[in-house]
Amino acid sequence: MNKITLWMLAAILTICGTAAFASCTANDDNPLEKQPTIGRIVERGTLLVGTTGDYRPLSYREDDGNYWGFGIEMAEKIAERIGVGIEFVQTSWPTLTADVLAEPQTFDLAIGGITITDTRKETMLMSDGYLANGKTILCRAADADRYQSLADIDKPEVRVMVNPGGLNEKFANENLPHATIIVYQKNEEIPNQVAEGHADVMITEITEAPWYVQNDPRLAAPLLNTPFTHGEIGVLMRKGQEDLLTLVNAVIAQMKADGTLRQLHEKYGLVYSYE
Repeated sequence: MNKITLWMLAAILTICGTAAFASCTANDDNPLEKQPTIGRIVERGTLLVGTTGDYRPLSYREDDGNYWGFGIEMAEKIAERIGVGIEFVQTSWPTLTADVLAEPQTFDLAIGGITITDTRKETMLMSDGYLANGKTILCRAADADRYQSLADIDKPEVRVMVNPGGLNEKFANENLPHATIIVYQKNEEIPNQVAEGHADVMITEITEAPWYVQNDPRLAAPLLNTPFTHGEIGVLMRKGQEDLLTLVNAVIAQMKADGTLRQLHEKYGLVYSYE
């Protein structure tokens, strides 16, 4: 084989190698599409987000169908990272787990005031926490001095109102055996029920209580700075979507690093951390 033949062979191999490399990199232009859950979302063009829409200021649905809140903005950041639009799907606290696990699947993830718990993590996936949380109370401003501990609330004459099917009802049943527990269907209406005297105390979260205190002078949250529990709120999804979970955690980490998450906390008047 002469020198010209060898040179031509080398040139051909170089060209073929370059073409093969270009082909591989072209397919890697959007590596997200190669991941099963995210690929399905990209193909659909829309991220489906389950949310209750009854939890100011994390997730609230107005009468015109528009959603707003801390969790809603988090969901929009996730959709933006994937590069798709967003559609909100109504769920509820009593049906949240069933809706996440439903077949056929009704939404890709759920967001908006969902506390990270070991029980949820046994059957579903939960993201890293993005918001400090803890149980506290709302009461009438005139009664704020009456309720300074669980013992002050755990009395038969104290009417404690909770929404059904969630951790607020569970907490009340486990920690207030002597109080009169009232289960009220619409979480967003309970603060007004307390303010108007139809109940004395609402079991709620430190993520929800400040908004109502700021927007209704009839209400107070006397134990806001000493919550009964300490936890975090995260994003919930079904198992088998580990690629989506990784992306969500990356979004949360980026928002923490660049200050976006702290800005959201300040916007909605929420606790950034317990530190």
